Amino acid sequence: MVNWLQKQWATSYTPWHILLIPLSWLFAVLSSARRYLYKINWLKSYRLAVPVIVVGNINVGGTGKTPLVIWLAEQLVLAGHKPGIISRGYGGNVKQVAQVLPSSDPAVVGDEAVLIAMRTACPVYVSANRVAAAENLLDNFPECNVIISDDGLQHYRMQRDIEIVVYDAVKGFGNGALLPAGPLRESISRLKTVDVVVSNGKSDLAKTFASSKAFESIEMQLESGTFYNLLAEHQKADAQAFSNKKVVAIAGIGNPSRFFTALENLGLQFETRAYPDHYAFKAEDFRSIDADVIVMTEKDAVKCRAFAQSKYWVLPVTVVIKNGLMPAILAKLSK
Repeated sequence: MVNWLQKQWATSYTPWHILLIPLSWLFAVLSSARRYLYKINWLKSYRLAVPVIVVGNINVGGTGKTPLVIWLAEQLVLAGHKPGIISRGYGGNVKQVAQVLPSSDPAVVGDEAVLIAMRTACPVYVSANRVAAAENLLDNFPECNVIISDDGLQHYRMQRDIEIVVYDAVKGFGNGALLPAGPLRESISRLKTVDVVVSNGKSDLAKTFASSKAFESIEMQLESGTFYNLLAEHQKADAQAFSNKKVVAIAGIGNPSRFFTALENLGLQFETRAYPDHYAFKAEDFRSIDADVIVMTEKDAVKCRAFAQSKYWVLPVTVVIKNGLMPAILAKLSK
């Protein structure tokens, strides 16, 4: 069902949209009404004791938020800040507020949260109630002076100081329709109200939708690092090390093709296995894969550590920002 919807969202209007568009109108009315009720304080929102930066999107599915959250946390630390990070914990089943450690079970707290905890030295907390997650974080780490929310753009119960929207330059905004006729949680006009619009990849759309009050439109690229072995992380390798070997690439992320393209750009020849976003990998999933080398993303790797084999290799990525972003963020935080 999910794959079918994604195909509909990527195409022009079809007969199915005749049935789905009325539901999208209803969704638009309800979401607009909800946002308005928060705006007039009919629904109560909460301001935390420290500034809040939300990194989110208006699309359903992955757009590259988590790598940007990691980059932002690292840059804030370099600038002398002490950030804490909160998340919904997508892919997990946590019922209450929980702290996330690099050793945490992604099936409980979510794969992205574990990855963030591994890649940053920042405290990470998860909960469906992001206000509660942030308050618990600040209670236990009172030295934190800024909160980064991984996703949560539509979580209006939590007031925020800076809103950053990330979108995939390849997928764009699909057919531009709201759920369920399209992939949008909010209308494209929402981009006019945020502080920063970031394109994951080269795109002119960011300039089109950047707010007049916002920072300049930003382009980010995901830069591939060096492969490391999941069973023995100190072992490194480049793509040439896998020459003349049967390689299978797996990806359970929002846009698997982006990962596969990155591997192709490294000169790797491989077969592909694409899975749904946040797919809960099990050892059984790999028993039928005939390969000398299995390569995966870091987000997938955190779910495979418990049953890692020597043929599992991980390709880390880091964010490279093409335009200035941190000076504007730091200036706004200092107000």
